[in-house]
Amino acid sequence: MSLAPRAVLVHRTTEYEEVVARHGTHGQAAFFLSSRGRDIEEVAERHRATRRALAEVAAAVPLAWRQSRVERADLDRFLFAPEDVVVVVGQDGLVANVAKYLTGQPVVGIDTDPGRNPGVLVRHRPEDAAVLLPAAQARGTGVDELTMVEAVADDTQRLVALNEIYLGAAGHQTARYRLGLDGDRGVVEAQASSGVLVGTGTGATGWIRSVWQERNADLPLPGPAERRLLWFVREAWPSPATGTSLVAGELTGSARLGLTVESERLVAFGDGMEADAIQLTWGQSVRVGVCGERLRLVG
Repeated sequence: MSLAPRAVLVHRTTEYEEVVARHGTHGQAAFFLSSRGRDIEEVAERHRATRRALAEVAAAVPLAWRQSRVERADLDRFLFAPEDVVVVVGQDGLVANVAKYLTGQPVVGIDTDPGRNPGVLVRHRPEDAAVLLPAAQARGTGVDELTMVEAVADDTQRLVALNEIYLGAAGHQTARYRLGLDGDRGVVEAQASSGVLVGTGTGATGWIRSVWQERNADLPLPGPAERRLLWFVREAWPSPATGTSLVAGELTGSARLGLTVESERLVAFGDGMEADAIQLTWGQSVRVGVCGERLRLVG
């Protein structure tokens, strides 16, 4: 007998909860914020709006379904099941945070702060949940399949991201490595830089776009569903031992960008989550390209 669908509500600790936890009481937190020209009532109201949204979405889950909640900090310990419908209640970035833990489950993005969030990935309002959840469970209907990027190290460590993957030194200091492209007749270049950024069409609204604009790059930005990535080397440094001829390009299909570490330690992390990085040591190699899995986002 098949299991009933499960709605997994993904949320994050609010700024109000964080500041009160840090300072102990509401009054202490209010004093701290006022000393910096901020009003705690503004922060508290956003907290209440988030809680109201969570309650409204939870109440919209069909009675025959199971239901679970997971906070962002616990995502790496939560086991998603094939029959899950994932409901992200919060900001656009929270969808990116959860994407790498999924294997095809549909995602519904609920915006808790319209007008403050761009709403690129959290496209819906809490009152829409009652209609969206049953529709999302009917796979293949009204879903956008967004391209993701993956990095795979030679020791099988694997990292997946929705926006971009950064490879470089922890703390963004100078990274030393050898860089090359699959099928480029074995050509590699020794480089010293601030790291390498590989981004998707979804990420083209953020970090990867800022680098693209700075470079005045001729490469067109990919669309979110397009199976094409852009990569850029940040601040490559020319010297007798290091070059700057391989500093930008695109990856399509099965093409991979290869990097071999020539530093004591480099890291790779996705979507700005430095705490969830994979560690790379001298001589290790990592290959980056289009991920075979996609994020299935309910439109």
